[in-house]
Amino acid sequence: MKRRQFLGLGLTGMAGLARQSLLARSKESEEHYAKAEDLNLEITDLRTFVVDSGNDENFVYVKIYTNRGITGLGEGTMTGKGLTVEAAIQEHKRYLLGKDPTDIERLWQGMFRGPRYRGGPILTSAISAVEIALWDILGKALGQPIWKLLGGKARDKVRVYPHVRSGNVLMHHHQPPGTPKPEPLSYPEMYLKRKEQGWTACKAGFLEAENNMVEPAKMIRTAIDRLRRVREAVGPDFDILIDAHGKPTTPMAIQFCRQAEEYDPFWVEEATQQEDIGELALLRSQTAVPLATGERLLTKYEFNEICARHLVNYVNPDVVHCGGIGEMRKIAALAEAFRIEISPHNPQSEVSTMASLHVCMSTPNATLLEIGSGQSPYFQDLFYGGGVVFENGFALPPDRPGLGLDLDETVAAKMPYKPKDWSAHRWPDGSIGDR
Repeated sequence: MKRRQFLGLGLTGMAGLARQSLLARSKESEEHYAKAEDLNLEITDLRTFVVDSGNDENFVYVKIYTNRGITGLGEGTMTGKGLTVEAAIQEHKRYLLGKDPTDIERLWQGMFRGPRYRGGPILTSAISAVEIALWDILGKALGQPIWKLLGGKARDKVRVYPHVRSGNVLMHHHQPPGTPKPEPLSYPEMYLKRKEQGWTACKAGFLEAENNMVEPAKMIRTAIDRLRRVREAVGPDFDILIDAHGKPTTPMAIQFCRQAEEYDPFWVEEATQQEDIGELALLRSQTAVPLATGERLLTKYEFNEICARHLVNYVNPDVVHCGGIGEMRKIAALAEAFRIEISPHNPQSEVSTMASLHVCMSTPNATLLEIGSGQSPYFQDLFYGGGVVFENGFALPPDRPGLGLDLDETVAAKMPYKPKDWSAHRWPDGSIGDR
């Protein structure tokens, strides 16, 4: 077409050409993009399973069933509150039946906001369990591991660290009843065992309340001596993580962290209680040791100010308690904005471990994962379909759809709930201490 002819078309002619161009592009687009098909999934049932862990805990699981035979598995384990969490999970059944399980965000918002009274460890753990199961369903329906649905790889593998406990060689959370206890080992010996096994980091309490008795001067003196001997044993390149577990008072926390600086711990975790951010801010101003917290914090709202004020170097949300996989991703994004790393708290079973691993695989600032599961034969029969594959202190990406494992309901029925006693720390005068 010549320029004069083009100009002679006027606005009406130009609009016609534009419509023809759009129609041509639309036809071409339809050839390349088919309309996404609805999965046509519907929740048909919800069942809970409370399983004796073999030690001082009961694990709480939920399975969500659909009209197409796809099921999802989630975990809501809460120390000492197994039956309470189970009841809270069951409260969601009426709301969930008939719903599309792939509407994960909307269902989460409904469970969180709908009842008006929201939050707290019981309610949020119940929501977490359901939410993890919904992600499992979505992954299975699409034939992809969850980390693929969260944006794909942020790394090739996830660095993992185990625990040790005083008087043990390997801290198995799920020792079968009647398992003989190994000969007690010192802290340096336990850490060296972990190093020899190929791990590159390990966590322990160090600040121990012997016989549940809190004796500040003795606890700090003994803990610093342990830390010194462990550092001498493992050398400068092995990372030592310390979990104070909320036991110290404010003066104890400051004194311990200051003295610990010399031995370069990777972090000191939960050196204060969660109720008072001011206490954490005071500790932050008094020590250069890296700090971590978050295993008892719930949803992004409770992490907001801690991250914005840079009160810690690492946050430790627990996928079973913080609101689930999607909420942990939101917490991680919040932390990332303030250049804070996320290291999920994970002392529960393989379900929690797999859910956390999927988040870590796809989250840029989730660089370290606690492992409290997958190390005992006691639970090998409870789950089928897979688990974590370790390689030189790292976990490889799960390659099965969804979470990558499932619960054997027959085996779960053989390991029913058992009442478990709990104990509190005490001061010499008989008053109750923190833990």
